[in-house]
Amino acid sequence: MSAQTLRLSLNQQQLELLERCIARGDAADLQALARRALHEWKEGVPSARPPSAAGPDLSKLSDRRECLASLVIAPGTGKALEVLQGQVVRISQVEGGQCADFNCFNLHDYREFMHVGRTRTLHGFNPGPGDFLWSAPPRERAMMYILADTVRANDVMFPRCSANLYESVYGFRRHTNCHDIQSEAQREYGLTPDDVHDSFNLFMVTQIAGERGRIERQTSKAGDHVEFLALMDVLAVPNVCGADVMRTSNFSLKPLRVEVFSASERDLASVPPLAAYESNRTPAQFAQPRIKADRALRRDAAYVPQFVNVPIVQREHDVQLSEAECESLASFGLHQFYGADRAAQLRDVLFSWWERRYID
Repeated sequence: MSAQTLRLSLNQQQLELLERCIARGDAADLQALARRALHEWKEGVPSARPPSAAGPDLSKLSDRRECLASLVIAPGTGKALEVLQGQVVRISQVEGGQCADFNCFNLHDYREFMHVGRTRTLHGFNPGPGDFLWSAPPRERAMMYILADTVRANDVMFPRCSANLYESVYGFRRHTNCHDIQSEAQREYGLTPDDVHDSFNLFMVTQIAGERGRIERQTSKAGDHVEFLALMDVLAVPNVCGADVMRTSNFSLKPLRVEVFSASERDLASVPPLAAYESNRTPAQFAQPRIKADRALRRDAAYVPQFVNVPIVQREHDVQLSEAECESLASFGLHQFYGADRAAQLRDVLFSWWERRYID
């Protein structure tokens, strides 16, 4: 295989990312960066992420808390609770083996709510202590921090169960279900069934089986609990999952205890620092800041599109590869995605290299 000049097609966003690599010293220019990516893709890409710093010493801080509220939520019910910034909410097993659905809203702007998808992307299918509950785009802020979890069996893969699930699959015209329980609990604060969103499923044992998720039997015991520290004022809505004809709660419905505490010094100091980003947008920054009061959708005759970084402009950049580098590129097997287009294969290597170096 002879040396070649590949014409690499990059849009302005892709080029910006590679230029940042060059600016931070990863390579002298695009040519050198491509050669480095090819070499390290074959040999193993070194991470550019610094090792995790040791956490703060919490041993001398007070762990004293004050209990502010305590209640038991009965099977078939849930409860909306105001949990202010700096307070801790604990959801505990009373008998053991009971799944809890958990949700939260910004207490001062209900359109900011916990987003399971963002939480799952950052923390995986089984978030636990040290992880955050994040709000939906475009806010994307940390709403709560998981302080403790004595079981570590939380699910962010399955949606809440609903009335239609029990009617269409099990033949029930009326059955306890998480959507309706959440709806009724949050109705106390003026929210509707449309405002329910996918929940954080506590004490729920799940696994991937083939191409689908699978719910397994419960392992939690009486006294097991999960604790969340509020990083903003929230409306927290825990409920007893209504599933009694599946393995979710071991084929039964049982009560759960909910407690709210003032956070201790140790609780507050345990939260790692969080960066603020320009992309954490609030309604004041929206192109359309007015919240619709009516339900019908009508076209805005004055609408002018304002999409980000549009138009997308492709420009070509020549990269020369030696015979050995061409052979390395061919060995990666990317022809199955791009055919004989070696420039597209090289583009894949460049951005895959970046992911491994700066994200993985």
